[in-house]
Parts: sequence; C-alpha cells; structure tokens
Amino acid sequence: MNTLGVKERIIATASELFYMEGYNQTGINQIIKEANVAKASMYQHFRSKEDIAVAYLQGRHTMWVGNLFDFIANEKTPKDKLLKSFDYLDDWLVSVDFRGCGFQNIITDLPKEQHKIVDQVRLHKNELREWIHNLLKSDGYCNAADAAGLGDEILVLIEGAIILTQIQKEAWPIHSAKNCCQRLLP
Repeated sequence: MNTLGVKERIIATASELFYMEGYNQTGINQIIKEANVAKASMYQHFRSKEDIAVAYLQGRHTMWVGNLFDFIANEKTPKDKLLKSFDYLDDWLVSVDFRGCGFQNIITDLPKEQHKIVDQVRLHKNELREWIHNLLKSDGYCNAADAAGLGDEILVLIEGAIILTQIQKEAWPIHSAKNCCQRLLP
C-alpha cells in the first residue's frame, strides 16, 4: 500500500476499515496509523472523518456499479439483466463473507449530523433505482408508469435481499428475491 500516495492510502485504509469494522468503530487515529501517514498529512487532504467516508462511498459506488455492469454485460434483454443482477449479489456477498452493503452498513452506523454521508448513500441508491427504471423502459420492455412501479418493487427486493443475506449469513434471501423478481417481470 505504500506505493500509493497519501490521499489514496488514507482512502484505501479507511475503506477497508469502514466496510469491515464499521464507521463508528473506526477512529481517525486508527486510519492514520494503518495508512502510515502523519496526522498533518491526513488533514491536508481531509477535514474530517466524514469527508473520508464520502470519498470511501464515492469509490465504493464506482466499484460496485462497475462490477455489476461487467457481471451482466453479456445479457441481452432488460429481464435477463435484472435477473442476472441477483446472481451478481450472490457472487459478491458470498465473496465478502456476507458482510453486506457498505451503504446500508454506514447509514445504520451513523451519528447525527453526518449529512454528507447520508447524501452519498441516497445518491447511490437513487442511481440504482434510476438504472432499474431506465432498464425497464429500454427497448419498449415497459411503459414509463409500469417501469417506475415495477422498478421500485425490484429495488426493494434487491435491498431487502442484501440485508437479509447479511443477517442470515446465507444466500437463500437472494435466491428467493430473484424468484420473486422473475414472477414480477412480464
């Protein structure tokens, strides 16, 4: 990790700590120590732990969405892409030992007055929602009104499957959500 610049080491270290240990459980001094940076250097790049968390969430969004799109890239129809998304969830959550969604985790672990973090979580979830809506409208698969309602139902299936998989430490919630999604899709 020392080949990375100071800012990148801080983000990489904090990302691992926030995801695996939790936002509240991770302190600034721990990030500084594990990133092997000076406190003054850290404050040159970030004014607060909240600002580090925003950088973490921005990077996580880019990584997660990119991985999802790569995973479903070979699917041709909106229905196939959405159903394959559940396979992505299965693959991803098993690979992280059911640690769950970094966005869900941080929002439930947040002290008051962390508005920048809340904004990043909402941005990620709203972009996922918009992607589902647009996918359902593509190629004339659904009209706009149906796409919005159905898309929201699918988003709830995805988000519910993620959190329940984390709680159960098993993949059956994803499989159940995929089956439900298949019944919902025309």
